[in-house]
Amino acid sequence: MTDPFGRTIDYLRISVTDRCNERCLYCMPEGYKGWAQKADHLSADQIVDIAAAAARIGFRKFRLTGGEPLIRADFLKIAQGIGALPGLHSLGVSTNGLLLAPMAADLARAGVRAVNVSLDALDPEAYRKLTGGDFAKVRAGIEAALAEGLMVKLNCVLLRGINEDQYRPLIRFAADHGTPLRFIELMPLSSTDVLTEANFLSVFELRARLHAESLLEPLADYRPGHGPARYWRDQATGAYLGFIGAITTGDFCANCNKLRLTADGKIRPCLGRHGELDLKTVLAAGSDLGELLAQAIAQKPEDHEFTQNYQPARPMTAIGG
Repeated sequence: MTDPFGRTIDYLRISVTDRCNERCLYCMPEGYKGWAQKADHLSADQIVDIAAAAARIGFRKFRLTGGEPLIRADFLKIAQGIGALPGLHSLGVSTNGLLLAPMAADLARAGVRAVNVSLDALDPEAYRKLTGGDFAKVRAGIEAALAEGLMVKLNCVLLRGINEDQYRPLIRFAADHGTPLRFIELMPLSSTDVLTEANFLSVFELRARLHAESLLEPLADYRPGHGPARYWRDQATGAYLGFIGAITTGDFCANCNKLRLTADGKIRPCLGRHGELDLKTVLAAGSDLGELLAQAIAQKPEDHEFTQNYQPARPMTAIGG
């Protein structure tokens, strides 16, 4: 299906929980306990039913996110259900990697083919300060996923003055493991004051800095996934580097191909705008899910509002990464 701007919409990102076992401040504000207010997550069967309805109208790419999706007890049931859908092109998972090592084999058997791992630092102490997590477990998860033949991509959020000394070590790590590394501009997705001039680093500035140290070769046709990253190859290490610049890339939304499903059953046409449609009421009424998904596609805006003093109504962990 196409949206009002001629973009083919065939990618559904599904948040299965707003809970997480890390505390990255750019995603989850300090003190956030949204899940404690009401138990309103979709069931595993409901999530698979929504994915099946999406597949019937042309969605072929699905990604399971959170929060941290792997902490959900019935996560494998969800993955298996979506992995068995006819016409499926790809099923991926976005994770912080803490629980990935013991689950990698089960994920592969369930039909998961790609894993994106959030990795903002390699130094264990720096990683702990940024996330509250254990880098050793994340590294074990990355290596277990690769051993199972899963496509692994690494995601690093750019934080000026906080993790800048980690970018070159991350590039070497990505090259050594054969994993694309994506640098992501900080977005105002937990609270407005998360994004400041002091901590914002653009992908353009970083790319110029890296290019001055080691030539970067643009890879216009390289697309290891279905997202908005634009790739270069670092000639010194051979690493494939993606840059996701939602704030500073003028045509960032030109090829957007996705909808988002929140853990509490809302369809969100755009990450950077507030509009949502309630799928839970449609599920309860037994109405046509495909019709509401088509409505969401018809309401998809041309671009986000991040550069227009966007005020997040709820944090990234409640929307889905």
